[in-house]
Amino acid sequence: MNNMIATTPPPVNEPVRSYAPGSPERASLKKRLAEMSSEVTEIPAFIGGKEVRTGNIEDVRPPHELSKKVGEAHMAGEAEIQQAIQASMDARREWANMNWQDRAAVMLKAAELLAGPWRDTINAATMIGQSKNAYQAEIDAACEMVDFFRFNVKFMEQIYGGQPNSSPGIWNRSQYRGLEGFVFAVAPFNFSSIALNLAMAPAMMGNSIVWKPASSALLSGYYMYRLMEEAGLPAGVLNMVPGPGPTVGKHVFAHRDFGGLHFTGSTGTFQHMWKTMADNLPSYRSYPRIVGETGGKDFIIAHPSCDNAAVATGIVRGAFEYQGQKCSAASRVYLPQSQWADIRDRMVSQLEEIRMGHVDDFGNFMNAVIDAKAFRSITGYIDGAKANPSVEVLFGGNYSDDEGYFIEPTVLVSSDPKSTTMCEEIFGPVVTIHVYEDAKFDEALDLLDDTSPYAPTGAVFAQDRQVIVKVTNRLQDNAGNFYINDKPTGAVVGQQPFGGARASGTNDKAGSYLNLVRWVSARSIKENFNPPHHFAYPFMQPDS
Repeated sequence: MNNMIATTPPPVNEPVRSYAPGSPERASLKKRLAEMSSEVTEIPAFIGGKEVRTGNIEDVRPPHELSKKVGEAHMAGEAEIQQAIQASMDARREWANMNWQDRAAVMLKAAELLAGPWRDTINAATMIGQSKNAYQAEIDAACEMVDFFRFNVKFMEQIYGGQPNSSPGIWNRSQYRGLEGFVFAVAPFNFSSIALNLAMAPAMMGNSIVWKPASSALLSGYYMYRLMEEAGLPAGVLNMVPGPGPTVGKHVFAHRDFGGLHFTGSTGTFQHMWKTMADNLPSYRSYPRIVGETGGKDFIIAHPSCDNAAVATGIVRGAFEYQGQKCSAASRVYLPQSQWADIRDRMVSQLEEIRMGHVDDFGNFMNAVIDAKAFRSITGYIDGAKANPSVEVLFGGNYSDDEGYFIEPTVLVSSDPKSTTMCEEIFGPVVTIHVYEDAKFDEALDLLDDTSPYAPTGAVFAQDRQVIVKVTNRLQDNAGNFYINDKPTGAVVGQQPFGGARASGTNDKAGSYLNLVRWVSARSIKENFNPPHHFAYPFMQPDS
């Protein structure tokens, strides 16, 4: 008999390991990295807890070493997608009716496995398949995902604990049901933690999932599925279907039991999905929940009172960590004329120290961009900037795909604040700087607001407190995550819940209760311990 009212463990952010020379974690990760780099992993679909091999195979190759094959992935077709939907529906009710503490236990066990024996494997898979250096993999695939598991469990307890008042003789309760139907989780390549949390956040609230990892992140997707399997997740709760987005989406969005979309990716793709769902709305059992985090054109603006060294470092880290392939990466910068020369020199000095290459060389700050499509798109922007007379290539601008998809950290300076690279999302290691006249700081704020439809992250650098207050208020709609004297990247679960508005998504804040509450459908239950036995009310009695 379960007669507990359980309290979940207080969540604590997972410490980030340094991987410094001579450290045991460095040696351990390098060993696992070498092992996995020499293997060719077969990656099936996982449907109803079973491996499904379609024979429609795509090779998995590291973006930084195209000559090497590290995986063979079986792409799902219509039959497998329909099977995954059915498996999800078959598992839904039993999983939803499981005591919430048992669902929590699966997540907490996954956290401990990932923080311990699975850490090197998930980090190495992310490094190899997505070309992340050791630190970027650590803060993402290990620490952030562990944090999602631990903090989401506490948020789940918080949501379930939200109960209504009751009058005398009445007991009111709120039940937080999973959605009626299955949830479609569509993952990006750039964060392993986001990829798995897109599936597991709805799952822990009692939903069953059809999960489509990014085709360029299937190695980490495979091992993350295996992690959940070892944590005790029941068969059919998570169904992994590798495959082209249009193929998978076509069949998912046409299904009457489609209950919700949890998405991270491009704005255009999200808008297309939303339109498709709207067109299919009459055929669904219920209105689907739509949660999405999409594109960005993230900004840094510095006031003349700024700390120049902090600004320079904020640009280098904010724009070029993980090759700029973050929704939050700094992509456009507004700098005051009076501080420009000093910031420029400090920034260029740091950029000259950057090394770029394979992930197994821990001295490399940058690695390769994700694939050929991204390489062509990013280098197209660079070539366009080189041909633009209003744009100067201050640093970088070179690239090669001979061995991998390598693009130098590239800094552009544009006299035109509305040049292409100041306005459009690039999603690569390119940042564009516009220098404004000190006296026109207010105009620079207006320009920043008017330039981009996106609003995920942004940062202001200033020492004058009145300026900080002013900018914070003036730009309140420009960034779901706003940073003061810090780079606009690196949100931590439980500390800076992440999400953007405008064309950047629904701002449902992964890493907070706000995201989890989207995956439940509340039911109010009233129980009357002393029900009336006649219809009449006292007001109906005659006057005496």
